[in-house]
Amino acid sequence: MALSNREIAERLRFMAQLLEVIGEEDVFKVRAYERAAKRLEELPTPVSELDEESLLAVPGIGSKLAKKIAEIGETGTFTELEELRAKIPASLPELLELEGVGPKTVHTLWMKLGIQSVEDLERAARQHRIRAVKGFGEKKEAEFLRSIARHRARGTAGSRMTRDQADAVVARATSILTQGTFEVAGSYRRGKSTVGDIDIATREAPQAVNARVRTIADEIIMAGNEKTSIRCLGQQVDFRFTEPGSFGSMLLYLTGSKEFNIRLRGIAIEKGLKLNEYGLEERAGGGLHTFPDEASLFASLGLPYIPAEIREDRGEIQRALAGDLPVLVEQAAIRGDLHVHTSATDGRMTLAELAAAGGRLGYEYILVSDHSATLGITHGLDADGVKAQAGEIEAVNRTSPCRLLHGIEVDILADGSLGLPDRLLGDLDLVVASVHSGLHEEKDPMTRRILTAMANDHVDIIGHPTGRLFPSRPAYEVDMDRIIDAARATGTALEINASPWRMDLDDPHVREARDRAVRLSIGTDAHDTGELGHMRHGVTLARRGWCGPGDVLNALDREALLRWAS
Repeated sequence: MALSNREIAERLRFMAQLLEVIGEEDVFKVRAYERAAKRLEELPTPVSELDEESLLAVPGIGSKLAKKIAEIGETGTFTELEELRAKIPASLPELLELEGVGPKTVHTLWMKLGIQSVEDLERAARQHRIRAVKGFGEKKEAEFLRSIARHRARGTAGSRMTRDQADAVVARATSILTQGTFEVAGSYRRGKSTVGDIDIATREAPQAVNARVRTIADEIIMAGNEKTSIRCLGQQVDFRFTEPGSFGSMLLYLTGSKEFNIRLRGIAIEKGLKLNEYGLEERAGGGLHTFPDEASLFASLGLPYIPAEIREDRGEIQRALAGDLPVLVEQAAIRGDLHVHTSATDGRMTLAELAAAGGRLGYEYILVSDHSATLGITHGLDADGVKAQAGEIEAVNRTSPCRLLHGIEVDILADGSLGLPDRLLGDLDLVVASVHSGLHEEKDPMTRRILTAMANDHVDIIGHPTGRLFPSRPAYEVDMDRIIDAARATGTALEINASPWRMDLDDPHVREARDRAVRLSIGTDAHDTGELGHMRHGVTLARRGWCGPGDVLNALDREALLRWAS
């Protein structure tokens, strides 16, 4: 799967950061990576669609950088970056994830105090050793401790991969396997918003895989006949080997979740059986029953096939036993994208390019939802800009099979009012309202702020309802129970933001909204055409929340969608 421009830019920007961390004296070298990253993020065309000549035509990208960019596209990284990573302590880059800690600060902490990890920094701050360094002081120590606390409050998200980062690891790890002989399992297969280690079940012979694994491994942790573990793009990948006849049992076991597997083992025990990764064993000593696929194993337990995304022990097994599993939404049901940005604000695609990309995806419609002018950092649209865009959309729609709907992502201001006047919002097809400022408000004021916006008749969708960003920003404080109740009362949809950096709402809230008959809207929040592919993450989140086609606005045809919004 091709990396997006933003993902490639992330690798280049990370290289610039690491150069500063080691104290690179050639400032022009650092700036070259930063400029190249910025240029790639601004490109309207995915890098994967550019040939070498077109890439070299981008200002700031010479032949050396072009080769590195091509290498990232092929492998997910590039040689110089991996060589640099090998020269520094493995835990050092995690310091860059702390709020207010940049690469020059990391360099100083490392060189002056020998700090190599978040734990080292916390210890030094609590022992008041930071203030001994010139330019730092008591206030800086307190800031570091607050940043560490916020970092830890995000749970394990800071050390886990986004969905797209996991895709890159999976693509590299499975490149040595024969198609049709493996399945990626674990939290990746269940579609969790962030992913830990990668588990892969394979029918290939361990000797064959172990002979190839060195070509893609940063490090071989262990190589065996039952399991091989490697470090790939900095992440642990475990290959689990199984005979073809037992593949279903191994895949079920590795997919989990732990709670789901425990529940299945209980059902097996009731039938006088023992369930493990090799199959169903008769407790009376009658031998082992193996299963080549999961469906046959489920059937042996008296269950229909349970989709991987809902294997969390949240009532799915009871529903399966009752023959009442939900029918989950599929990617094929999606008729359009309901949150996209163009070059009119902070996006990197024109209206015509967006419509053409929608046509290639087979979409009926895409909602153009550029920022309102109140979000000054993205040069948002004022009333005149919105009116001008209406004419431009009308012109594009004359020739495009994918119709562009005219919308806006309007800012929810501190008092809950909106960043554009009602008379203007009333002329738009759909309105997405989102919080972009004052993210550290306490729960009650933030909740009332969003509730006030939802009471506006012109607001159709609440965008990225909890405001989180992986891995740097946790969700703001908000009472989602009250938000969901208000969404039902006002007929407002809640967005499933499919950006791998957001994945917002998370699946428990999606499930709550769905159970209370609140409509969900999936938007990629795409800023370039490559990011439109993030729709798959939104569909997966919807499935984890038990959503069927009838729960998701994107499954409506254009006329039905506009009727719903009117």
